Amino acid sequence: MDSNTELLVAWRSGLSGWDALVDRYSRLVWSVPRSFRLSQTDAADVYQCTWLCLAEHLTRLREPERLGVWLVRTATRQSLTVLRTRGREVSYDLWEPASPLPAPDEVAVTNDRQRRLWSALMTLSERCQQLLRIAAHSPELSYAQVADALGMKLGSVGSTRTRCLADLRRKVEGLR
Repeated sequence: MDSNTELLVAWRSGLSGWDALVDRYSRLVWSVPRSFRLSQTDAADVYQCTWLCLAEHLTRLREPERLGVWLVRTATRQSLTVLRTRGREVSYDLWEPASPLPAPDEVAVTNDRQRRLWSALMTLSERCQQLLRIAAHSPELSYAQVADALGMKLGSVGSTRTRCLADLRRKVEGLR
């Protein structure tokens, strides 16, 4: 498999390195806006902007082998920008048939659970937040892809995830 450095050099030379980079990191880049629960349209915008930023900053990348980390950070910044721009509006797809509304008590319980979960998640370290978002929204990613994206050692992904989940569980329980 070609290294990121080799692929970037090939792309700069006009060869097919770009397609290989997109194939390698596409799912990872998509996982970031999905983890922020952006609408499909906003997630697609973040995805495209992330790749555009890479094209614009290609000559300034100092550590091509840490490209996954760079892409996650860029997509995260883009996602946060979209959230700030859009506020907290909820996007409804007008083409989808409307489902029956849940009972008010179900809504209250669900909202309370979500509030406690998000409040607890925001108290975790940045690394735990990123790791748990990727795990929740892109479970198909391998440990190697997650390690590359977050700049972690491959052998520490599972144990770190376990510690982060245990910490999150304790914090959610403390918010009851």
